[in-house]
Amino acid sequence: MSPAPEGPRVLVVGSGWRFTSGISYYTCRLTNALAGVVPTRAILMRRLVPAALYPGRARVGTVVNDLAYDSRVAVFDGIDWFWGTTMTRAWRFLKRDAPDVMVLQWWTGAVLHSYLLLALLARRRGTRVVMEWHEVQDTGEARIPGVVRYVQIAMRRLLRHVDAHVVHSEYDLDLLKAAFDLDPSTVTVIPHGPYDHVVGPTRATDPESPLNVLYFGVIRPYKGLEDLVQAFSALPAETVRDMRLTIVGETWEGWTAPLEAVASSPVRDRITVVNRYVSDAEVQQYFNEADAVVLPYRRSSSSGPLHIAMSTGLPLIVTAVGGLIEAASDYEGAVFVPPKDPARLTTALGALPGRRGRRHPDPHSWDASVRSYLGLFAELGLTSASPSDSRTAGR
Repeated sequence: MSPAPEGPRVLVVGSGWRFTSGISYYTCRLTNALAGVVPTRAILMRRLVPAALYPGRARVGTVVNDLAYDSRVAVFDGIDWFWGTTMTRAWRFLKRDAPDVMVLQWWTGAVLHSYLLLALLARRRGTRVVMEWHEVQDTGEARIPGVVRYVQIAMRRLLRHVDAHVVHSEYDLDLLKAAFDLDPSTVTVIPHGPYDHVVGPTRATDPESPLNVLYFGVIRPYKGLEDLVQAFSALPAETVRDMRLTIVGETWEGWTAPLEAVASSPVRDRITVVNRYVSDAEVQQYFNEADAVVLPYRRSSSSGPLHIAMSTGLPLIVTAVGGLIEAASDYEGAVFVPPKDPARLTTALGALPGRRGRRHPDPHSWDASVRSYLGLFAELGLTSASPSDSRTAGR
């Protein structure tokens, strides 16, 4: 049995599995990575909003994840948006073996009131507070009247109790400074870790089968999926007959334009659509069957599907937007195209047969993330495990 981790006691707060999203996976992966080096616990946000208001309302409570928390991690699951008795129980969990540092995962205004109280309670016990930003504000929430104003006002109160911030890119750093005028010295850039938990064995490439291009992820206005459908439909007949497009994703915000584009495409018979949130086992299957991944986002700070693609080593076409440029710049398999430019996307798709069968190393690791976090904890005056001890992180 490996010895118990030593160092600052860490409490990670983020999304649970009841309303599963990319942040649910990130919270689990970061927590497990830290648990390999320092004592780590987790508080999960359970019921984020009334289920009827959630874009993926039909699957709320359905288990789709195979990923689980490390056995060394005590987990409180979790806090409901309406609190009830859940905040009281979370407070008891927090007080028990009080953490030296609490890491809040930020992605939605739905958790803001809970985070504010948790930060207040933690600071009273001398706990340092770190905020890790995945979005400054969700694009869907930003269109709801009053939500932007609420987040701006309440966030400024929360920020008074935050000691340090983590973002995934310099792009996000600039957005954060512009939104809240933060001191840059309080912000650390720590790249997003890999999503290799859904990577299966590499299959042998069959040169006689159609080249399978995969789009994976929720279908939302900013994802640009309709640009990909238009670009794929514009491929020369002699090219598209040896290719197929597989779309796997759940529609959010009522955004049906991509599916309408598929229905009217002249190559509709070459396109497969799986319009739902799939399980981890299915994610592994779809990426294992893919020959390339295309992510045609119109804007984005970060992307879980991008990190799955890089973990698989597949050839990748991705738009040069936001934080995706930095995330994929060191990935040898990435080809960047301009956003909202189907013609350039068609050209990149046409070049995929020449890239088929290649595999590329993922430039990201949870070891690197943990080392950066340990450095940040040390800057906050917390006794830290040696960064060299992060060799077990994420296992």
